Amino acid sequence: MFDILLESTLETLQMVILSTVFSTIIGLPLGILLHITAEEENGGLVPMKVLNTVLSRIVNIFRSFPFIILIILLMPLSRIIIGTAIGTAATIVPLSIAAAPFVARLVESALKEIDPQVILAARAMGSTNSQIIWKVMIPEALPSLVSGITLTIINLIGYSAMAGALGGGGLGDLAIRYGYQRFRPSYMVAAVIIILVMVELIQVVGNRISNRLISKR
Repeated sequence: MFDILLESTLETLQMVILSTVFSTIIGLPLGILLHITAEEENGGLVPMKVLNTVLSRIVNIFRSFPFIILIILLMPLSRIIIGTAIGTAATIVPLSIAAAPFVARLVESALKEIDPQVILAARAMGSTNSQIIWKVMIPEALPSLVSGITLTIINLIGYSAMAGALGGGGLGDLAIRYGYQRFRPSYMVAAVIIILVMVELIQVVGNRISNRLISKR
């Protein structure tokens, strides 16, 4: 039992870590773009109403998809990228795409919280838009961004467990195959406990990092 639990836990960690990285790579620039292209009164550095509206609609569409349906829709894409539509590696594709719009909205929200006076001061000192984004906005929003990434990781743990229903591997797959289909409730209980511990640890670590960043301001 221990070996199976360890293997499933490592599969879940692999899915969550890699999908967090990929969703952040996609979602961070998307969130920045959503913010800087907003109307000037909303903090936009380069207002572009059409682009902002299009990006916003795309994000909303992907966020509205139930994850279980998104996995099915993205199976062909997983097969193209990974070579298979099932398993731990294949699940990383829908996990990343599902989380990216969520990350984008979190980034956009974090950037909106920045004091406009900070941006005005940077402009007054002759900073370019690029410098304002990377040297002012991102550092100022970092505590909120860390909290957002923490929330993303926790959501991805839940998504990864849900992916087990379609052969995604990890603790969700373990709970379904052994706990439900083979009538071994001990496996299901163990999987739930491990997931709860993972969520609690991630939340504690994320809060500490965020609080430390705030204290260093």
